[in-house]
Amino acid sequence: MAADGLTTIQSHFGPKDTMNRLEAEVKARGMTVFAHIDHAKGAALAGVPLRPNDLLIFGNPKVGTPLMQSAPTIGIDLPLKVLVWQDAEGSTWLSYNDPAWLARRHGLSPDAEATVKTLAGVLAAVTAAAAGSS
Repeated sequence: MAADGLTTIQSHFGPKDTMNRLEAEVKARGMTVFAHIDHAKGAALAGVPLRPNDLLIFGNPKVGTPLMQSAPTIGIDLPLKVLVWQDAEGSTWLSYNDPAWLARRHGLSPDAEATVKTLAGVLAAVTAAAAGSS
């Protein structure tokens, strides 16, 4: 998967189990789940087929708010998001925006570097746990 600023890892589990594991890991780390958007369910309601495609939006306002104070436009990309999706071959994947890419996109100052690295570490850890890679 080559998309600018996007990190994608393969899961060892199906989409539903991967999402359940992701949500449990996020909550275990004390973060807030703000929304869970099941795109496939929405598509089905519209009568349109879509393989599993499920978005979890989560974060910690104590971490994200200072970034928005520094660069208000990063609010379009925060809270954090992880997409759990299934490809045509039946493999399950997790995708998320790389925090370093977001920092460049929004012109965050070098003062935000430690927070950006923390976000990158958290995203890597929760997705690896959800995927069964850790």
